[in-house]
Amino acid sequence: MKPNADLSQFRQSGETDFKITGLPTIATPLYANKKDYRAQLGKLRRKIDTLQNMMYAHNQYGLLCIFQAMDAAGKDGTIRRVMSGVNPHGVEIHSFKNPSEEELDHDFMWRTTQRFPPRGRIGIFNRSYYEEVLIARVHPEIITQYQRIPAEHTVDIDALWQQRFEDIRSLERYAHRNGIHILKFFLNISIKEQERRLLGRLEEPSKNWKFSESDLEERKFWDQYQEAYQEMINETSTPQSPWFVVPADDKRNMRLIVASLILEKLRALDMCYPEIDAARQQELEVFKGMLQRGQV
Repeated sequence: MKPNADLSQFRQSGETDFKITGLPTIATPLYANKKDYRAQLGKLRRKIDTLQNMMYAHNQYGLLCIFQAMDAAGKDGTIRRVMSGVNPHGVEIHSFKNPSEEELDHDFMWRTTQRFPPRGRIGIFNRSYYEEVLIARVHPEIITQYQRIPAEHTVDIDALWQQRFEDIRSLERYAHRNGIHILKFFLNISIKEQERRLLGRLEEPSKNWKFSESDLEERKFWDQYQEAYQEMINETSTPQSPWFVVPADDKRNMRLIVASLILEKLRALDMCYPEIDAARQQELEVFKGMLQRGQV
């Protein structure tokens, strides 16, 4: 990562109004070439792994990273490449698809809140409770026809979205107060780049399985999704749980930015390895001598 890279340009913490129209989907490259990209990403992963080990030993903080984006923006690849070098014992990854019958019997955040990371671990959400103010916002019939919400709460659908934003802010504030910090990444891809990647899924046999007709159907609602993302970011960006709007047309650059932001957050946590008192240190010396003398 270039030493003068300004990561703050991607941060939305609620102090200013966020506008998605005209927002760049590509940023100045943070790498010189493919070799440089791989070297930088490797260093970032090793540093993340080191700090995650400390977080596990410290056992007071957890970190939740949420990834939201349009189809083909690169959520899966970013998660895989950024976290592949981190001890799997310290990372929990959850991907949220269409809710099950059991999940529909609960409140709209139930299936995700029970997957929040425990202290000492990094949790990764590939999609999240934010789907409930994105896809459900673009397709409100999900609320009125499929979610089992009492009718009196769906009469004013506009009020329902504001209530959900309020609930989400309260949840994230509650998590932060309990030591679970939240980073939220919106991978911002252009409609033209999405088209190119969807064509790639059709043209490359090894990627055919990734293509879904629903991807094409949802492209018809591109403008509505952009409006939903804009309001979501404006309503739920806070200093404690900011959104990071990451240009996604360049996958390599996007991964370096995401990894750097995760590392920056881990460095900001007040963590250390547990200290051993003098009495315990003496006990450890005894055990060390026993091992060296072959007594055990």
